[in-house]
Amino acid sequence: MKTSIATVSISGTLPEKLAAISAAGFDGVEIFEQDFIAHDGSAREIGQVVRDHGLEITLFQPFRDFECLPELLRKKAFDRAERKFDLMQELGTNLMLICSSVHPASLGGIDRAAADLFELGERAATRGLKVGYEALAWGRHVNDHRDAWEIVRRSDHSNIGLIVDSFHTLGRGLSPETIRTVPGDKIFFVQVADAPAIDMDLLYWSRHFRNMPGEGDLDVTGFMRAVMASGYSGPVSLEIFNDQFRGGRPETVAMDGYRSLMALMDDVRLAEPETRIDMPAIPPRIEIEGVEFIEFAARGEEVDQLSQQLHQLGFQQIGTHRNKSVSVWGQGEIRIVINAETEGHAAEVREGRGLSVCDIGLHVSSAADTVARATALGAKPFDQPLGPGELAIPAIRGLGGSVFHFIDGQSDLSDVWQVEFDMQPTRLEDEAPVLRSIDHVAQTMGYEDMLSWSLFFTSIFDMQKTPMLDVVDPDGLVRSQAVESVSGGTRITLNGAESHRTLAGSFAARRQGSAVQHLAFATDDIMRAARTLTAAGLKTLPISDNYYADLSARFDVEPHLLEQLKSAHILYDEESDGAQFFQFYARNTIGGVFIEVVERGPGYKGFGAPNAPFRIAAQKRAERNVSAF
Repeated sequence: MKTSIATVSISGTLPEKLAAISAAGFDGVEIFEQDFIAHDGSAREIGQVVRDHGLEITLFQPFRDFECLPELLRKKAFDRAERKFDLMQELGTNLMLICSSVHPASLGGIDRAAADLFELGERAATRGLKVGYEALAWGRHVNDHRDAWEIVRRSDHSNIGLIVDSFHTLGRGLSPETIRTVPGDKIFFVQVADAPAIDMDLLYWSRHFRNMPGEGDLDVTGFMRAVMASGYSGPVSLEIFNDQFRGGRPETVAMDGYRSLMALMDDVRLAEPETRIDMPAIPPRIEIEGVEFIEFAARGEEVDQLSQQLHQLGFQQIGTHRNKSVSVWGQGEIRIVINAETEGHAAEVREGRGLSVCDIGLHVSSAADTVARATALGAKPFDQPLGPGELAIPAIRGLGGSVFHFIDGQSDLSDVWQVEFDMQPTRLEDEAPVLRSIDHVAQTMGYEDMLSWSLFFTSIFDMQKTPMLDVVDPDGLVRSQAVESVSGGTRITLNGAESHRTLAGSFAARRQGSAVQHLAFATDDIMRAARTLTAAGLKTLPISDNYYADLSARFDVEPHLLEQLKSAHILYDEESDGAQFFQFYARNTIGGVFIEVVERGPGYKGFGAPNAPFRIAAQKRAERNVSAF
């Protein structure tokens, strides 16, 4: 299977686009005519640059408003096509896309369109070229791939074939199943794009809101299953029109595209095992069984400050690394690592970002399969020199400088704590620790990076994404979306900030990109946790009296419980089925990372989103050291 992407999908000059596409691992590229026209080099030069990058030009596109025109316009359309054929031969490609006409003078008619395509096929054949015909979802007379195929069928020319695009089919709500009946050798090219479910004009939706497969809501997998069942064996290409991508980093968008395409075709391979797809088999999506550890990079006094706050949260130091300045703190199922090394990844993170989370360890079903799948989808393996007696724990580089290590129960990796650390008796075996486990981890980033993070998690791991929410900050909106393991045991929230004035945006700006801003620990008894941790010296985030007055109006909270919540600064939420959620926050941050303690009632699925505006306002007051009481 050859992978391809249209140059219109990413930002930059044409040479920059080609470099990013090649680096991401694509086999080929669609040259979008506008990108070529804007370039100041010749077609022959661009063709050579493409080949120098190890790519091939899979398609030249688009050629518009060709078929069914009155005679004078028809002659001009054929003249235009001949000039584009000249250009294609200079570029070194043999396939051109014609999209169905939107010209106001177009006369329509399947036989008329077929006759025009036949004549064009004759002209293309003399040059060794081919033409693919595609139904635009907003085409004047042809807007359905079934009609486009009938036109191609009636043209009955070996140099004329069908081009199908997932957006033009799925965006109109058409079933792709009829594509199964098209002979695979008559499908000349396949383009794929996803899109969020938005009710708007088709043309505007297509030109501004397409995204990578897996980032939207269209059944792109079902579309590709139908295509591959036809016997199609040509390139699978991305054609993405998206304003956000046009302003993004070309390397990131290209890498996302490659990851999405490989994950999509692997899904198709698994769903259609009888269909031959020429691609290496990769492990299926990996189950995350839990968060093994959270690692902080710290230095000097920061180590003492972090240790003190962990102690206030009920943690105990449970181990010291045998060779390095690294300690591990534990409580319940939670492990927090403090890395004070002056060399290596943690030291680099500390130097660039200050005290912050530098590594996340995930307990997975298979560490080896996790790295194998991740690298097949374009992730880079991570390693650093090992000291005496240290285990080689599989790891990958994530996005924004992040690193993920993987532990499993199939190997000796889970022995890392005993092998590398001098462990001490701890409360890890206590029957009722105050904090039991990690409820969720919140990753903060610029809004433009949210789709990348969502795709990263859902393509590598067996995770599902929840609907995106708007969180109101006094200084702007923050978009929030969670990805969760299928079992529900591992949750990661993605918070995308559009303004640096928001709490999330200012944190991301200080960290120069994506970083963990928020750790939420689960408790079985929120009242006990508040009492115990406050007695240990933890200062909780004060919440305004107005919040509790409103709470009593929104929910049927008993007066006694309401008073307890108010006195302990505990926020409350309740879902429509009555499932309850309690949460409070530490007032002080750990290098900008704030701590939340939650009690999640049976069946509660959310994260207390209705409370977020009040929590953010309280945190901003605390930052200004201004009391609201």
